[in-house]
Amino acid sequence: MRKTALTEYQNISVFSEIDKLEAVIVHSPGPEVANVTPLIAQKALYSDILNYKIASEQHDTFRKVLEKYTRVYQVKELLIDILKEDQTKYKLIYKVCENEDVFHLKDYLLSLNATELATQLIEGVEIKRDSLTNYLSKERYALAPLHNFFYTRDASVSIGNTILPCHMANNIREREALIMSAIFRFHPQIETEFFSANSVLEKKEGLFYEGGDILVARHDILLIGLGSRTSSTGIDSIVERIKQRTQKPFHVLVQELPEKPESFIHLDMAFTFLDRDQCMTFEPVIRESSRYGTYHIHIENGIVKRIHEVGGLISGLRALGMDLEPLKCGGDNDESIQEREQWHSGTNFFAVGPGKLLGYGRNQYTIETMNKHGYEIIAGRDLLSGKQEAPANGKFVITIEGSELARGGGGARCMTMPIKRSLFETEKNYIA
Repeated sequence: MRKTALTEYQNISVFSEIDKLEAVIVHSPGPEVANVTPLIAQKALYSDILNYKIASEQHDTFRKVLEKYTRVYQVKELLIDILKEDQTKYKLIYKVCENEDVFHLKDYLLSLNATELATQLIEGVEIKRDSLTNYLSKERYALAPLHNFFYTRDASVSIGNTILPCHMANNIREREALIMSAIFRFHPQIETEFFSANSVLEKKEGLFYEGGDILVARHDILLIGLGSRTSSTGIDSIVERIKQRTQKPFHVLVQELPEKPESFIHLDMAFTFLDRDQCMTFEPVIRESSRYGTYHIHIENGIVKRIHEVGGLISGLRALGMDLEPLKCGGDNDESIQEREQWHSGTNFFAVGPGKLLGYGRNQYTIETMNKHGYEIIAGRDLLSGKQEAPANGKFVITIEGSELARGGGGARCMTMPIKRSLFETEKNYIA
């Protein structure tokens, strides 16, 4: 049965990338994806335009696989829930109008019921051709659709028992962060604190960070990518909040990312956790002593004790007691194959438990590498039809057909926002 609305109480609890998944938020792509045209693809942050029908079918398979392992909630249904309360509805509309300078839409948006409003906040509001200026406008929308919202990872991050609303690097995605922040602040069935006291609206020039760049390695370790979507000042602001939240030792490992191509927009496009002792890497970037720097920020007693460069992400984690075997995206083949599979989100796996993963089946050499390392490969469609079963205790990868989804520039981790995982050898209130 499809699970969308949140009807039972949920407290936020995410202390790693791989503990058993108990609840996750997704957004199924809708007309906001279908309406991307070649003329607006670049503005919409797409590398290519998607075949909406195929992308929707692939995401539907992805969601149904998730539902076999965890509670799955839809962004739109959660948004509808909070918009039924008049004060919350007014606050969100006001912030959207303020942020995007569309106060002329305020009364119209206020006139909509919760379902209609949620739909238009996500799918966009078309321009009314009721004036010459509007009639001559080349724009189709007065309030743009959220073309990227099915990548729910980016707008907010679960860290321990808290939520960190993100500062998006591109204005076109800021409404996603506003919506997610409102859901976590106002949904009556969600219990959480906010990691950062800063509102997502308090955006400073050059200060931005996105969820695809932030990985919860352990209760006391964050990994953060430094690149086109997360700035050094954005990382500094996160560090400031860590200093305020805990006196205990805490570590941030910062991994510098390439500026080009756009497939490196986030750290999870070069590195993800697979199991307690394994990770997936794009070796040219993550290799030890690569041209891309790795920096260790040690925080303790409310101060930054030390910042220094380390040999690489793997050795930096090893020094903190996390000894990981890196598997290579694209396998041990030539670099061109590794580059092709990285382009199609070949490092971007999502764990429903330790060694229990979802990823794109199109990345043939990456999947073969995982199979050689003990992962059983199961096609998502075969799992859903009953043709194959996933082992209860062994390691596995459930592969999703991602021919269209990958065109948007993300993979399985990008399309999920976990809000609850079972604890495993972690200290529950370490930073929260």
